Amino acid sequence: MRLLLLSNSTMPGEPWLGWARPHLDRFLADAGEILFLPFAAADFSYDEYTARLAGALPDRRVVGAHTLADPAASLARARALVAGGGNTFCLLRRCQDLGLLGPMRAAVEAGARFAGWSAGANLACPTIKTTNDMPIVETAGLDALGLVPFQINPHFTEATIPGHGGESRAQRLREFVQQNPGCPVLALPEGMFVEVDGQQRRLGGAGEALWFTSDEPPRSLQPGPLPC
Repeated sequence: MRLLLLSNSTMPGEPWLGWARPHLDRFLADAGEILFLPFAAADFSYDEYTARLAGALPDRRVVGAHTLADPAASLARARALVAGGGNTFCLLRRCQDLGLLGPMRAAVEAGARFAGWSAGANLACPTIKTTNDMPIVETAGLDALGLVPFQINPHFTEATIPGHGGESRAQRLREFVQQNPGCPVLALPEGMFVEVDGQQRRLGGAGEALWFTSDEPPRSLQPGPLPC
């Protein structure tokens, strides 16, 4: 199984996917055509999203899954799948509606590469429960692909707003692991990613992530092997 799960697409002062481009180029080097799932787009069109990715990866042929007569059948032939960020609930619901979750999982297990950022990274987890997104559409359950045995919280930050009474992101994730004790969470700051190659799972990028479990305080993680 080959996965590349990125926290984010955009860095201040950089072009869209600029920081991620070297990692995507390396990961997709010999994958050929990309089958793109643009379904996290909530306030712009799938065509626009697909064209944007094609512009960011000019050396690849990008095919939007929404343009295919039978996207589920096409998954069996795909060598590379990419799930874009946006709203995770929109992404999951459209995948559910089209019956893509099972075929997508089977394709990745059979050797297709899977890359995703933000909502796309959430889709690779057991569920989408640790997304940051508002549930603007209703899904048929929250179970996702389950390609990794832990949850990801993308765009993670420990910043709080002075004078604001809302819970911090870390507090929300502590609540999650207490209510879901068998499922750890990787809090993934912007500029970091997870790469999976078979049984090897590695944290990459620049920065420091946090690992949340129900039985110990959050643990800081530097780039390197993941504990799960």
